Amino acid sequence: MKRICDFISRWMGVLVLMMATFSLLVPGPMKALGTRAINPLLGLIMFGMGLTLSAKDFRIILQRPKDVLLGCLAQFTIMPALAWLLVRIFALPQDLAIGVLLVGCCPGGTASNVITYMAKGDLALSVGMTAASTILAPLVTPLLVWLLAGTMTQVDTVGMLLSILYVVIGPIVCGLLCQRLIPAFTKKAVDYLPAFSTLMIMMVVGIVVSHNADKLLAGGLIVILVVVLHNLGGLGVGYLIGRALKLPYGKCVAISIEVGMQNSGLASSLAVLHFSAAPLAAIPGAVFSVWHNISGAIMARVYGRKAPGK
Repeated sequence: MKRICDFISRWMGVLVLMMATFSLLVPGPMKALGTRAINPLLGLIMFGMGLTLSAKDFRIILQRPKDVLLGCLAQFTIMPALAWLLVRIFALPQDLAIGVLLVGCCPGGTASNVITYMAKGDLALSVGMTAASTILAPLVTPLLVWLLAGTMTQVDTVGMLLSILYVVIGPIVCGLLCQRLIPAFTKKAVDYLPAFSTLMIMMVVGIVVSHNADKLLAGGLIVILVVVLHNLGGLGVGYLIGRALKLPYGKCVAISIEVGMQNSGLASSLAVLHFSAAPLAAIPGAVFSVWHNISGAIMARVYGRKAPGK
């Protein structure tokens, strides 16, 4: 069982891509699950994140406030700004524009810590940034979406805030409580969580892609191009900011990966819940979920080889 789980977590990007391709060409099986399954699946991913977090991870925010604050500022400025810029440059239709902006306004993705570890970056900073941006997300994400997409469509900021609390913060708190109340179970479960999270991400991607297969086949190239540029732009600008501030290499890597890898599953979930009048809004999040795992694995190798003395 352990070998199977190691295989799944190691080949996460490939497996997510395979699921997306299957759901695109044969949408029936995943479409049968319905979009209502997205929230519970995302909640399970966040619950797994809660099982892996500890008090030490939150103490990093207090011990290294400058580093974490810098990372969070980069997270919530670079990706929203790049999303807005790409929407303007490519003159995206309203549905897709909303989806790209949603991805840009979400907190860091849960896979970023694994990628930072593989890249020999500052893992403590990465975990601290993920925890901080996730805590801030209920307030910051709805506000940013309202600022950037409010002219395109009506944005229910209060509803989005509550959704993030239910789907993200609530399950993480439950995971933290499980650590305290049933530590023996948690200790056994942690080894299997990367594989479990991968399977949940695959299902979220499969559901979103299957429900929009026809539209993706008709005009999906522009979405893929924008998503790739968005992700690579975040990775590149995040790294360059670290270099400009003369931060150590490990911190530059952590900020780069945290900025470039978004909680795109949350973006798809918010699109389904709050922008039902814009059915294509969920697509950029699904495509981002596929691509950023592939680019993350590549960047882990690139950064890892350049890491000094490691």
